[in-house]
Amino acid sequence: MYSIGLAIHLQEANVPFAMISPLEIKKSLGMHRGKSDFIDAKRIANYAWLHRDDIKPSVLPAKSILKLKTLLTLRDRLVRDRGGFEATCKEQRLLLGIADNAEVFEVYKSMIAHLTTQIKNLDAQILSVVDNDVALKKTYDLLTSMKGIGPVIAANMITSTHNFTRFTNWRKFACYIGTAPFEHTSGTSVRGKTQVSHLANKQLKKLLHLAAISAIIHNKELRAYYKRRVGEGKSKMSTINVLRNKILARMFALINRQSSYVELAKYPV
Repeated sequence: MYSIGLAIHLQEANVPFAMISPLEIKKSLGMHRGKSDFIDAKRIANYAWLHRDDIKPSVLPAKSILKLKTLLTLRDRLVRDRGGFEATCKEQRLLLGIADNAEVFEVYKSMIAHLTTQIKNLDAQILSVVDNDVALKKTYDLLTSMKGIGPVIAANMITSTHNFTRFTNWRKFACYIGTAPFEHTSGTSVRGKTQVSHLANKQLKKLLHLAAISAIIHNKELRAYYKRRVGEGKSKMSTINVLRNKILARMFALINRQSSYVELAKYPV
């Protein structure tokens, strides 16, 4: 949010620039002490100089994708606010009762209804942005042809991948959103479990988790895979993570093939 205005200006002026994650720079510094604007600027400049051969210029996505991202960010905030009101309302209904606190619950009901209306309005705006861009519309239709992938996941995939131009394959994207498992061993003494990293795009990871749960219920092929793997003694959570990666791989395959999803379970061999 703080850098996007400058980035847009630099791109329009044809000035090369690079947008680097602050965490990446911080992790590269090693042990350091003290902090001020002057010191931070010096450290950023030093990082840029040391990595000048590896840093690639950034290219902002199309304006439609930037607008889509803004709408999705606002939508996510409203959904979380509505969830907070719903949870508090439910708790107070159980503790206080409705009869003696009717006015309080009317306010809760009004706020929840208002937020629901605003979320629906945002959904309409999101679809409008997609419909008015031919490239985004094509990607959106391909993604939503797959069971378990709805408008919200499709729109978030488009913004996170810059319409599937930011990542070359699904494995790199799995690493970015935190569904790729990593080994944790060293020599003969450290034998930790293979697990995902906490450094992740948690919003999209949460959405893919919901897609995996939906697939277990509605997708015959993935439901059979889930039951078989859990029946073999594998943990439910690790199996759900495998499903998340399967869904991710299929989405990238749809875009690479430029063809809609085909449910193979409908065509028995």
